[in-house]
Amino acid sequence: MNWGIFEGLLSGVNKYSTAFGRIWLSLVFIFRVLVYLVTAERVWSDDHKDFDCNTRQPGCSNVCFDEFFPVSHVRLWALQLILVTCPSLLVVMHVAYREAREKKHQEVEGEGGRRLYLNPGKKRGGLWWTYVCSLVFKASVDVIFLYVFHLFYPKYTLPAVVKCHSAPCPNTVDCFISKPSEKNIFTLFMVITAAICILLNLVELAYLVSKRCRECLAARKARATSANPCKQDDLLSGDLIFLGSDTHPPLLPDCPQNYMKKTIL
Repeated sequence: MNWGIFEGLLSGVNKYSTAFGRIWLSLVFIFRVLVYLVTAERVWSDDHKDFDCNTRQPGCSNVCFDEFFPVSHVRLWALQLILVTCPSLLVVMHVAYREAREKKHQEVEGEGGRRLYLNPGKKRGGLWWTYVCSLVFKASVDVIFLYVFHLFYPKYTLPAVVKCHSAPCPNTVDCFISKPSEKNIFTLFMVITAAICILLNLVELAYLVSKRCRECLAARKARATSANPCKQDDLLSGDLIFLGSDTHPPLLPDCPQNYMKKTIL
């Protein structure tokens, strides 16, 4: 594996992420990917070899192992981590596409020409939607895999002894799982880190949506103010009361009035 390319991708993801996204990235690649690479594969490397059943019937151990371990933890985690990290790379690819498009546009327009993007890495327009969709996808993947783990392994734990009565076993036999306590510890660790990642994705999604709503409200308010710059002055000047005067006050040059209210006491 080329670690230089890997480091460049991580720096790109970190550059175009929010503060919550950087925390999520650190959590994924330190507490999930590294734990998976360094520890999890070694813990589950001997799960089939050390799965013992108290019978000599040929094929019984294999059938029982397949019944209680339809999919290996390690393979499920590998697929989960791949699907979780890919959307972040799509954001980097979208930014690279914007930069390439801006470069071609500048070659055509020249140095003083109009720019397509003031900042290609700023989350606006299509990039904002790409980032939001990546957050939804990452949270959905983690939720789905947590549900799948719960279906295969209730309460995310492994018993020390399982009873199997599938053919070709002659009767109900007891099968013993290798290192169940250690496997349960790492399973719960991966489940907790996945739950924290889901929470971070939801918090970041709420932050981006609320920030975008505030920006839209501020822009709408600014447009309303620029469209009616004299509305407040018109209301104030139209409600004036002139005491003891028969002459009309001068009209405002920028905001002419149709009439002026006058009261003589």
